[in-house]
Amino acid sequence: MTRKLLVGCALLGSAALLAGAFAFQHLGGLAPCKMCIWQRYPHVAAVALGLAALGLGYRGLAWLGAAAAAVAAALGLYHTGVERGWWEGPSTCSSGSISGLSADDLLEQIMAAPLVRCDEVAWSLLGLSMASWNAVLSLILMALWIAAARRGG
Repeated sequence: MTRKLLVGCALLGSAALLAGAFAFQHLGGLAPCKMCIWQRYPHVAAVALGLAALGLGYRGLAWLGAAAAAVAAALGLYHTGVERGWWEGPSTCSSGSISGLSADDLLEQIMAAPLVRCDEVAWSLLGLSMASWNAVLSLILMALWIAAARRGG
């Protein structure tokens, strides 16, 4: 494959993941949590880098695209760990511990809690949540970006 074709595939992959996220949100009624939103930003960057790389042809842009995909994968893996209870997520979007809280503190935490929690799986396919699928697919996109960066021409 040529570098342009690899960049185009990576660009379209990130665009498709973004489109899927927006479809789940706006058509499927699944509101995103804070960490879901975080995972969108690297894909926006990857799309912009892909467009620039196709227009300018700089190999360095493909390396930046690989970095953006790696960040998306890392955020997806982190979110997966939060969903599976491997580690705690940000206190602003996870249930966290309530031990040692007074009734007033607990009420304040409940009232300030976000509507969508990061530590609950809203949708899954084949045992993998959206965050997990984002991580897997972002790693594939990262491989495409790396192949494009290493390709001559």
